Amino acid sequence: MSVFMPETTTSIEQILLIDLLKAISRNQDIYPLLNHNLDKLNHNFALQLRKFAIEYFTKQPTQTVSTAKLIVKFSKLIQEFDSCNRVNNLEIAITGYETFLQILTREAFPDDWGNIQQALVSAYNQRQEILNNAIAELKQNTVNIKTDIITLVKELRQEVQQTQQQLLQLQNTSAISLDIQPIVSAIREIKPSYQSFNTVILYDIENLTLGNRDPVFEFSLKNIIEQVQQIDVVEKIAIQSAYADWSNNKFGAIKRDIQELGIEPVQIFGFSYNRNAADIQLAIDVVELTYTKPSLQVFVIVSGDGAFASLAKKLHEQGKTVIGCAYENHTNRVFAAVCDYFIWLPEPEIRRENTPNPMQTTAEIETRIHYSYQDVLNHIKITAPYSEQLRLDGVLLPNIKEIFTDLIPGFNQTNLGFNRFKNFLISLCQGTEFEIVSRNNNTEWLLKIRQINPQPRRRNLALT
Repeated sequence: MSVFMPETTTSIEQILLIDLLKAISRNQDIYPLLNHNLDKLNHNFALQLRKFAIEYFTKQPTQTVSTAKLIVKFSKLIQEFDSCNRVNNLEIAITGYETFLQILTREAFPDDWGNIQQALVSAYNQRQEILNNAIAELKQNTVNIKTDIITLVKELRQEVQQTQQQLLQLQNTSAISLDIQPIVSAIREIKPSYQSFNTVILYDIENLTLGNRDPVFEFSLKNIIEQVQQIDVVEKIAIQSAYADWSNNKFGAIKRDIQELGIEPVQIFGFSYNRNAADIQLAIDVVELTYTKPSLQVFVIVSGDGAFASLAKKLHEQGKTVIGCAYENHTNRVFAAVCDYFIWLPEPEIRRENTPNPMQTTAEIETRIHYSYQDVLNHIKITAPYSEQLRLDGVLLPNIKEIFTDLIPGFNQTNLGFNRFKNFLISLCQGTEFEIVSRNNNTEWLLKIRQINPQPRRRNLALT
């Protein structure tokens, strides 16, 4: 099974994954191996699984089908694994199923596709049920805590009243003049220690870097935290979370700062091309925190996205304070207006390298494009499953663009004079065997190999 040893394998999680796949290929029981490595079955393991699949299928296209099926078998086994954290196990299983559906097509594997879709839905439902039960339990615990606090406050008031009565009796009997008001005031000012940790900071990294294709890093996470701490309503920071597709190597520039500042990276996978995935996950976590951690009173949202205006209003209904933080020229004015405080970051200087000369002719630009990127099309042509799709219905342009981005670091068609990827690809395909076609009333565009219609054979008609 040496095919499972990619050259770049360095992480402990990938080594464990390879050992598991080897065991499955030999029909061995993997549960003893899982029980021995419970500490590694976490969110990072799911991330390493997806990373391994992408790298392996790119370097070993001939092994795609067999390896993908092994990953599916592993996903089913980990989905049924009850030890360790069930939510993490289901997250790993979901990652395996999604990887299979992304790599192999429904047309080529209709039965497997349908079965895996059902398994994926089942895993989603199991994870949702666990989360719902956890939220319900936390809500009940919150109600019990509030009830206990109310009871304690009543008992404390009764004790204060009894103390006042005893002191008055002592004054009457011994003529001792004693002012108990400072004692009463001190008792009222006593606060539980957990209230000092009242702040959570949530970073929308894609918004902070102005996108994930050409991220801008002209900001300091440390300075942001220091400015937050200067606001009078902020006492101590309890939670910090940063939402991004951390499998994107371009975010390596801030990973060290994330670790040193104690910020938890929350992985947002980009396979669905959902630009709002980070926003949705951030909003879900905020709602959950308001129920599970009532001591959190200050929510700092590092983003200028207008979608968070509704979230800020909902937090106000819960009696929470909202602090926004973003660039002034990249912030929705409604969101800024509803925040209680707003921290304005210095506007970044966006640099665009290799911008074409406006005086260049179209022919000069197209010659440079053909010279630089034709090999990518040839790679797609010979790589499964795209090689088969190119000759049938075609491959969707978002998938083609992702391949360009993976194979050519820093790729951006705007640097070549094209405002849309489709226009760039049309120019690149001129004079080649490739073409761009549309379907569903021009709502979807695909790359495919041209169909050459053979010339009709002439029939010899006999003279009568």
